[in-house]
Amino acid sequence: MNHASIAAICLLTGYAVAACSSTRATDQTPAPDAGPTVDAGTVYSLSFGPVTVQPGEENTKCLVMRLGNDLKLHIGALHNVLSNGSHHMIVYRSNETVERMTPFACTPFTDTLDPQKGSTLVVTQKHDDTLALPDGVAFALEANQMIRIEVHYINATPSPIDIKATTTFVTMDETRFKDEADFLFVGDPDISLPPNAKTTLGPIFFPLPAEYDGVKFFAITGHEHQLGTNVSVSVAANGSDLGKPVYDVPGWLWNEPKTMVQDPPFTIPQGGGFRFSCEWNNTSTKTVKFGESANDEMCFFWAYYYPSQGSKVCIHTNRVNNGIDLCCPGPNLYCALVLDRLRDAGL
Repeated sequence: MNHASIAAICLLTGYAVAACSSTRATDQTPAPDAGPTVDAGTVYSLSFGPVTVQPGEENTKCLVMRLGNDLKLHIGALHNVLSNGSHHMIVYRSNETVERMTPFACTPFTDTLDPQKGSTLVVTQKHDDTLALPDGVAFALEANQMIRIEVHYINATPSPIDIKATTTFVTMDETRFKDEADFLFVGDPDISLPPNAKTTLGPIFFPLPAEYDGVKFFAITGHEHQLGTNVSVSVAANGSDLGKPVYDVPGWLWNEPKTMVQDPPFTIPQGGGFRFSCEWNNTSTKTVKFGESANDEMCFFWAYYYPSQGSKVCIHTNRVNNGIDLCCPGPNLYCALVLDRLRDAGL
């Protein structure tokens, strides 16, 4: 998958920003007290920043760092903290071999759509977010694992601000490990919001590929930008089925989107998939479309599941071949062809 294809999903150009430092630490302290209780294990922490960001500045920057683990690990919890001004952070397993400790301009979701680069572990939009995996379920990391941290930030204030972020990995007792977890990102880029109007996209039925038959989904988070007012997700047997709600949050907030833990986890009926909708209130005087900028909009949700079938980004769009459902990376070149067409269409 080439980087031009990736740009079809994210549509972001880079801007210059001051360099900043990065740090990592390893200890034997318990996991941070945030979210569900997890067993205390070895804690590995990586940090981004501080980066001084000027008023009106928006950018995406990445770091590539060694986690510092000599042996293979299973991670039972992840705890992410973002400062004000941080729009979101994505943490990846990276296949890169050289550390890049000074933040550099990067294309969002680079490691998600290119299996040669790595795979997504977790996305965080909340200021303090803990993902505690079910008992016996963990993310698998190789010895001397490289981690890529991607931070999208914007300074909407009249004064400079410092952007910081940390990600903390908490190991699981190896004797308890049963299943490897992974990440699925699903959405629709066909967004065009008229000015001074409320708009709903969907409901959209997205049929999951056969390899997801029987996998167990244990957490879901909805994702929109500042005009977003709701994301709802149901499990449906087919396109005609209204489905069973699995993500429906009263008073949903775009900047603190709730992660709904599914206990017990749910499965998708054979041949079924997700039925989802997104809602917005465009209070501006301009038409707003899909894009990575905080001033654009998105309609996505991400879900965590096990056992792993790989980390993928799935999209439905009516702008290619009169409608297509696609999960990438895929086993052929169709992902690259479709995403290139989306890019050429200006999405």
